[in-house]
Amino acid sequence: MKQNISTFYIITGGPGAGKTTLLDELSHRELITVPEEGRRIIKEQMDSGGEGLPWLNKELFAELMFEESVKTYLRISQTTSAKPVFFDRGILDTLGYMKLENIPVPESMEVKAREMIYHNNVFILPPWKEIYENDPERKQTFEKSMLTFECMNEIYQEYGYNTIEVPKISVENRARFILDRLI
Repeated sequence: MKQNISTFYIITGGPGAGKTTLLDELSHRELITVPEEGRRIIKEQMDSGGEGLPWLNKELFAELMFEESVKTYLRISQTTSAKPVFFDRGILDTLGYMKLENIPVPESMEVKAREMIYHNNVFILPPWKEIYENDPERKQTFEKSMLTFECMNEIYQEYGYNTIEVPKISVENRARFILDRLI
């Protein structure tokens, strides 16, 4: 039996807005969470001396991120759980990244993004300066985080999703905010 994609929820936003911490909180509540592909790809590329890094080769990074996001979506869609699944970013995040970086989006990616459907409600975390931190995989400025937030909000709305801004409150209350809005 395939997963019901109406239970696939996206948590998105700019870097450093608390997505991973929120996903960890949802996981602690025994909910199914899927980590973002971008951080894993950056770590793998750094470890292997690869070029697919957002500060070296943005196009290659976007291609790798898109391919891995599609693979993950397909893998998760084959599971039999009826529980909600929370994705740390979705396939459209790659298209948003490409738009932000002025990278042309191939039609094949646009078509695939329309085929990979998530729940209509997408949870978006706004930039939050007080918790924003850089690390070896996150080199963007806070200003770039704000632009990313705007771009993600736009791309999801362009594809017909309803974005719900998650307030800047404790992680426990953010989790409750999301869980209270599941349909």
